[in-house]
Amino acid sequence: MIRAGIVGASGYIGGELCRILLGHPHLELVAPVSRGMAGRRLDGVHPNLRALTDLAFVGPDDAPDCDVLFLATPHRETMAMVPRWAGRAGCLVDLSADFRLTDPEVYERYYGTAHTAPELLPEFVTGWPERYRKDLAGADRISVPGCMATAAILALYPLAAAGLVEDRVSVDGRIGSSGSGSGAGPMNLHAERSGAMRVFAPAGHRHEAEVAQATGLTVSMSATGVEAVRGAQVLCRATLTAELREPELRRVYRDCYGAEPFVRVVAQRRGLYRLPEPKILSGSNFCDVGFALDADRGQVVAVAALDNLVKGAAGNAVQCVNIRQGWPERLGLEFPGLHPL
Repeated sequence: MIRAGIVGASGYIGGELCRILLGHPHLELVAPVSRGMAGRRLDGVHPNLRALTDLAFVGPDDAPDCDVLFLATPHRETMAMVPRWAGRAGCLVDLSADFRLTDPEVYERYYGTAHTAPELLPEFVTGWPERYRKDLAGADRISVPGCMATAAILALYPLAAAGLVEDRVSVDGRIGSSGSGSGAGPMNLHAERSGAMRVFAPAGHRHEAEVAQATGLTVSMSATGVEAVRGAQVLCRATLTAELREPELRRVYRDCYGAEPFVRVVAQRRGLYRLPEPKILSGSNFCDVGFALDADRGQVVAVAALDNLVKGAAGNAVQCVNIRQGWPERLGLEFPGLHPL
């Protein structure tokens, strides 16, 4: 068994990592690390884990060394933690934003603080299995993309790679309340959030830098908080560089993702779920991608949806570790989601 630890195991992403690792046949959770919850049982914080484990959280100083260590820790803070934890595990998987952007100046512009460990940026492989599968095999430092960034990248990449869209694209993201984390402030109180569709980033959402880096496009991104707890959905609007019919567009997506274990092309003419819908993806590691073609205007709307805590975070991280270890990518990630929900 491969010994695994989670720093920040008491948060929502940390809880998802706990859930997935407890059901993984080759990864053994030995170190659920939490400074504030040390000594408390996991199932006291994550009640869905009742009867699955007797583990308790451990403090950072009491955590044993691991083969794989997941950092489910806050943006702007993780970069200072990496030197401390790097010697405690053979493989470090970062789920914060601190090692996603290769340019420290871009990081400072979007996160409002200077990067304190820019020399470590080249060590991290982007946790994007659909493109960096070969680089992830054997990687010792992995940086997992953000949730809405993952959705937008998967939606736009086939179009960008084929040169089918003009440079400037817009991304409209929608995210459930769990995207704010378990320590969210007053704006995430039920009384404030229920019934609201809050545009919290009308322009310049920080994930636009990740999408631009991954696709080579110039990206403008907005984001809205919706009433759902889980789920992220993006609508990406782009202008086509040439006339294109729907069958040709469908073929572009199928050629790109036909062999992928966790990306499904969903673009149907009719039905309740004819385009990607995050509701039916809750708990799963799938990202559904689709499109709507506006031939008269020469435009395409690329749509993607995923569970922000799974394919948008914990599940994608475990998928990367599966690749690193040479295991089947679906290992521990077989749950397909629920319907109805």
